Amino acid sequence: MTITIILWLLAVALIVLGLVGLLLPAIPGAPVLFAGLVLAAWAEDFAYVGWGTLSVLGVLALLTYLADFVASAFGAQRFGASPRAVTGAIIGSVVGLFFGLPGVLLGPFIGAVIGELSTQRHLGAAGRAGIGATVGLVLGVAAKLALTLAMLGVFAIARLT
Repeated sequence: MTITIILWLLAVALIVLGLVGLLLPAIPGAPVLFAGLVLAAWAEDFAYVGWGTLSVLGVLALLTYLADFVASAFGAQRFGASPRAVTGAIIGSVVGLFFGLPGVLLGPFIGAVIGELSTQRHLGAAGRAGIGATVGLVLGVAAKLALTLAMLGVFAIARLT
């Protein structure tokens, strides 16, 4: 009985921490949220939420990372960026993770601008590529939020039915 309560408290703490991680780049939001959902399922001996549901939740958690990288590249490409700018946006997204919130916000922009400038285009084209990468970043955050809410919804439906 007390172990179940402890497991549930830990699960709720991980779920909340995972949700906070959607906004703070230092915390890997989706994996922490996923860990909390697995712990919640384990607290009930997987009676309501089984391995099939947990597999779906794991795929959704992985898709949040894909959404981050693809969205920045997509945004840059939609604004007429060269392939180097798109690659720069992806690299900037990855490197930006190591510099906290400013890095996450500026990484794709700076990467796209550097990539575009490396093709010897003018500063205006590089700026548009950077803006596109930033728009993509915003789309990526929206996609991560949607995927995370889907994770919570799938878990809730499995648990309550």
